[in-house]
Amino acid sequence: MAPGGDLYGLIEDAALAIIDGRIAWVGAVQDVPYGYSTLSVTDLGGRLVTPALVDCHTHVVHGGNRAAEFEMRLLGASYEEVARAGGGIASTVSATRAASQDALVAGALPYVDAAIAEGVAMIEVKSGYGLDQQTELRMLRAARQIEGLRPIAVRTTFLGAHAVPAEYSGRADAYIEEVCIPTLRTAHAEGLVDAVDGFCEGIAFSPAQIERVFNVAAELGLPVKLHAEQLSNLGGAALAARHGALSADHLEYLDEAGVLAMATAGVVAVILPGAFYTLRETQMPPIELLRRHGVPMAVATDMNPGSSPLSSILLAMNMACTLFRLSPAEALAGATVIAARALGLADRGTLAVGQVADLAVWNCDHPAELAYRIGFNPLHRRIIGGTL
Repeated sequence: MAPGGDLYGLIEDAALAIIDGRIAWVGAVQDVPYGYSTLSVTDLGGRLVTPALVDCHTHVVHGGNRAAEFEMRLLGASYEEVARAGGGIASTVSATRAASQDALVAGALPYVDAAIAEGVAMIEVKSGYGLDQQTELRMLRAARQIEGLRPIAVRTTFLGAHAVPAEYSGRADAYIEEVCIPTLRTAHAEGLVDAVDGFCEGIAFSPAQIERVFNVAAELGLPVKLHAEQLSNLGGAALAARHGALSADHLEYLDEAGVLAMATAGVVAVILPGAFYTLRETQMPPIELLRRHGVPMAVATDMNPGSSPLSSILLAMNMACTLFRLSPAEALAGATVIAARALGLADRGTLAVGQVADLAVWNCDHPAELAYRIGFNPLHRRIIGGTL
């Protein structure tokens, strides 16, 4: 069972006591307190038990797909060239605007089911493919609906500052003022938003434009996150740090000044190897700098139809190790306790007293196997809120 001695805190011949959906006790079987002897017992057959996984950065609610653009990139077009030619996010915006809420939910559920099958208990879902008020709200409602249809917790993130829609081409400031901010206020009033995100890049929004959105988020009492330094360094990580962001995500072009800002502000670095892989990026996130300065690193799929059509958190963990040289222990922490922290949650992600009893039971001998295997799912079962 992990945690409790080595890098993972393994406890051999372990037991957990769960009361009212939370962990009440954890330790070796021979040390179970007498007071828990009346609880019903489930024997997991000596299997490995970890916290259930958390996918803290996804875009699973969207219309259509971009397989044709995948082919374009293989033929030499860059992500920026595809976007500037009217493809990229813009093509997904068109498909998402045309989709009903039911269609958006139906399209997302296969990816959610794939996550559940790999031991995920919580998933973050972003908007950002509507770029008008009606569709952004529809996306957020669809994300909320998922939680009632599947045994998985969903955190919703408003990403209205994802791209400038065609009707506002060349007028990014007007889009922020006339669409993004009013939609954020409406979504918050409807209880649809857990956090606010933005895309700080030359093909999207400047730090000053993102800051306007973040200022409104602060006014509404909402935490912020940021797609930062994915394609260039515009100082997005430092901006995220100034606003006390939960996380800064991607970070391929992050420099040491940005790392220091994140470390000082306690911002989580969300590492997204699926986008690095899909875009055939060559600039790696500064993993060693993040380690050296104590910036915690989460790992997520970034599941989206364009730059990261990756639905497997286990494969994301493997990629984080093989492409970026995270250790398997770092990858597991990155998909559990640190991923939860990237969502602003401190009550899940570890096997400790008081934590939500979301667990994953694996047909594994050691936790390193979770990041080691490629294309193989060793999940035996999930335990959600203490329920098998």
